[in-house]
Amino acid sequence: MSTLFIAGTDTGIGKTHATCTLLHFLRGRGNHACGMKPVASGCVETPEGLRNDDALALQAASSAPMPYEWINPMALREPLSPHLAAAHEGVEIRLAPLYEAFERLRGMHDDVLVEGVGGWLVPLSRSLLASDIARQWQLPVVLVVGLRLGCINHALLSARAIATDGCRLVGWIGNRIDPDMAAVEENIETLRHQLPAPCLGILPHGVPPHEAAAHLDLTLLLE
Repeated sequence: MSTLFIAGTDTGIGKTHATCTLLHFLRGRGNHACGMKPVASGCVETPEGLRNDDALALQAASSAPMPYEWINPMALREPLSPHLAAAHEGVEIRLAPLYEAFERLRGMHDDVLVEGVGGWLVPLSRSLLASDIARQWQLPVVLVVGLRLGCINHALLSARAIATDGCRLVGWIGNRIDPDMAAVEENIETLRHQLPAPCLGILPHGVPPHEAAAHLDLTLLLE
């Protein structure tokens, strides 16, 4: 395992939390690992330029500080779908500049984890979807499932879309975003049975990434 695309069943289900947890797991094994969020909307103006909380979290969880512009080469102000945020700023999201940053990071690390934006089919432009990053860069996919009511449908639809796009789903991570979810263990068991890839771990609610890493098992990916 040297590169992964971290997809989510929806927005707000903890892709960044899961990616940071994966980074801490890899660093705990002695790997030089880095996170990347190629496209981020909802950035805020700072003296250093536009910054996104998710990208900053990935930067902080990585093995060594990398230039922010490599971690998040496309930073957009408005908290909208990326294609809309980009259109409002008069720019177009293209894969080539994003790939250049990815290649820089990959040349300096054992592992690079690329976090998607929103769900699998979020538009980046009139001709690009978030899934095109994984598809065109040929990245294996880990799906983060936000454990709440409706997650089974969202997870199965996402897995089907990933396969339809010719990408390889290598595992999924459950994230306890709703601590009061009813029948959570039965839902997890259903996901284990229905999803066509192994469960890499269930992240507990409210536990920071450096501690949540103990709940991951990446044996199948690291063999």
